Amino acid sequence: MSAPAILPLKGLRVVEFTHVVMGPLVGRVLLDLGAEVLHVEPPGGDPTRTMGGFGRGFFTFYNHGKACEEVDLKAAAGQQRIHEVLATADVLVENYAPGVMQRLQLGHEALASRYPGLVYCSLKGFLDGPYAERIAVDEVVQMMSGLAYMTGLPGRPMRAGTSALDITGGLFAVIGILAALYERRLTGRGRLVRASLFESGAFLMGQFMGGLSAKHVSIPPMPAREQIWAVYQLFDTADGRQIFLAIVSDKHWRALCRAFAWSDLALDERWATGAGRLADQAELVSLLQQRLHAFPLADIVAACERENVPFGEVNTPSDLASNEHLLAGNHLTEVQGQGQDGSTVQVPRLPIRFA
Repeated sequence: MSAPAILPLKGLRVVEFTHVVMGPLVGRVLLDLGAEVLHVEPPGGDPTRTMGGFGRGFFTFYNHGKACEEVDLKAAAGQQRIHEVLATADVLVENYAPGVMQRLQLGHEALASRYPGLVYCSLKGFLDGPYAERIAVDEVVQMMSGLAYMTGLPGRPMRAGTSALDITGGLFAVIGILAALYERRLTGRGRLVRASLFESGAFLMGQFMGGLSAKHVSIPPMPAREQIWAVYQLFDTADGRQIFLAIVSDKHWRALCRAFAWSDLALDERWATGAGRLADQAELVSLLQQRLHAFPLADIVAACERENVPFGEVNTPSDLASNEHLLAGNHLTEVQGQGQDGSTVQVPRLPIRFA
């Protein structure tokens, strides 16, 4: 499928007062759907531009393609400039700390009557409740929401390997904005849309909360979960890589045996059913590891692809930049990096395609 000649949000104007991840993500998605996005930065520039460590690519990824402008919101000239922008804006997005936009006279209450058609999106750590005024960041709320508990080993909660709740909360905000824009077509009026980190994290835990009994029996973390399938784990390869195999049906088991011509395993009645494989899981997994360790990753991938065995090699972010599928499908785009050498980097496009 190719992108349409005119993207669905073409002509929509967005102004954002955002930093780091959750707020800029909203503008990133709206931009990729066709909107014009102005990223308002404080005097001296958005601090995210100069972040180091694992945050050094944040500004590049979440803000490339946006118009950026430094505005002193505390100055009269800056306020005048912002109201010039808001006069033609459809959406405002902000993820400043609680109370900041109100102190700048740019809160929803101050703008609603002046710009009745404006969809105002406010992103915070928490929605209504005792925690509403708390400052929160992604990792803090991964701990609070149960996500870190479910990700790590028992007694060792671990954050997800990305800004999971910043991204999730931002995507929920996009849904809210699109719903508010649809409503505006009917009423002519905008609306306040709010999204948060903590409640987004709680939503991710809903699938586990739904399985609780009336006595609230505790649920173990995912690494300690009760096994459903015997072969559902990582295996080491001959060239030092790892591959995850997901044998979740008897059909998959037969396909795995065909892939490597393991007729002895295919004929062994102990492994013929899921229950049988699970009953002797330790022996089976050890046997498979011994056999798979003789093959380099590429050979295992080729065999699994040939017989349609569910698998996934373990990749790093740098592996994705040269991934054959992402490159062939035009799922990456080249943008200017944040380094001083002027080099470009590959980053993902919005993972949506329109027919």
